[in-house]
Amino acid sequence: MDEREARAQVAGTGRMLLEKQLVARTWGNFSCAVDDAHFCITPSGLGYETMTPDDVVLCDRTDGTWQGTRKPSSELGIHAAAYGLLPNTGFVIHTHQIYATALGLTGPTGLRLSETERRELGGVAWAKYGLPGTRRLHKNVASAMMTGAHAVLMVNHGALICGRDREETVARALRLEELCRRSCLGQDGAEERIGSEELLRRLRERYPTAALCDTPAALQYAALRQPLHAQLDDMAQMIGPVVKAARDEDEALQMLEKQNAVLLDGAGFLVRGDDADDSEALRLLTHKAAVAALHCAAAHRSVRLGAADVALMRMFYLKKYARRKEG
Repeated sequence: MDEREARAQVAGTGRMLLEKQLVARTWGNFSCAVDDAHFCITPSGLGYETMTPDDVVLCDRTDGTWQGTRKPSSELGIHAAAYGLLPNTGFVIHTHQIYATALGLTGPTGLRLSETERRELGGVAWAKYGLPGTRRLHKNVASAMMTGAHAVLMVNHGALICGRDREETVARALRLEELCRRSCLGQDGAEERIGSEELLRRLRERYPTAALCDTPAALQYAALRQPLHAQLDDMAQMIGPVVKAARDEDEALQMLEKQNAVLLDGAGFLVRGDDADDSEALRLLTHKAAVAALHCAAAHRSVRLGAADVALMRMFYLKKYARRKEG
C-alpha cells in the first residue's frame, strides 16, 4: 500500500472506533502494512480526535526502527510480530473493548463460539499476562498468534485483532465484541436510580468536574457494597489497586477528597478527574471494570492484578500524566 494511504487509514481509524465505542481516550493502537518490511502505526499518547496522517509513525518491522516526529506506540513489537506471523495480514487493531476484555479474564471455556463464528474471526486465542509495553507481553501475544489466531484476548488488558485490510479488521473487532457480549455472565443489571441528576448536582457543587457512572452494571456492582479490586491494566493506571465502597453519600463525598472513584449503593460510581475529560474517562473505565467484575464473579473466578504490578503501572501513569499536564 502507498505510505500516504496507510498513514491516512491509521489516522482515521481512531475516530472510526471511537464512534463504534471500541476505544476511548488514547487507549489502544492501530497499524497498517505498507510493504513486506514496513508498517505505519499510531503515535504514543495522542488523542484520536486530532490525529493527522503526519502524526502517524513509519516503522521497520525487522529491526524496530522508526521515522517520524512522534514516538510510536509502545506496542509496536506486537504489531511487527502480527505481520510476521500471520500471512496476508494488512491491518492490526489493539483495543480495550469492554466485553472482549471481560471475557479475556476467564479463559477460553467462557467464550461460546460456533465453528462458523470462529472462522469469521480468523480463530481466537488467549495471551498470558504481561505488563503493558514489555517484552513479556509481546512474547505472550506472539505465542498466541503462533496458533494462527487472528483475534487474541490479552488477559487483564484488551484484544488484538488482525485482518487483510482495515475493513475486515474493524468488522472482526465488532463481531468479537458482539460475541463476547453474548457470552458475558452476571449482567442482570439494576433498576435506574431515581434522583441521579440531583446527586450529580450535589457532587459537582463540591467537585465541579466530577461525573457519575450509573450504568446497569455499575449500579448492580455498587449494590454489592464491596470494594472492586483492579483486574484490568487501565483501572490500575488511572485509579490504583481498589475502588472502595462508601456507606452513604456523605462518606462518599468525603472519600473523593483522596481518591478519584468511589462506589455507592443506589448511585454506582462517583468519579472525580482533574478535568472533564479525565472524569469522562473514569466514567467509561468504571463501567468496564464493573462489567468485568460481575462476569468473573458469575464465572466463579477470582481475578486480581498483583500489587507490585498495580503500583508500577500507577506510578508510570502519574508521571506520564504530569508531563502531559506540563505540556
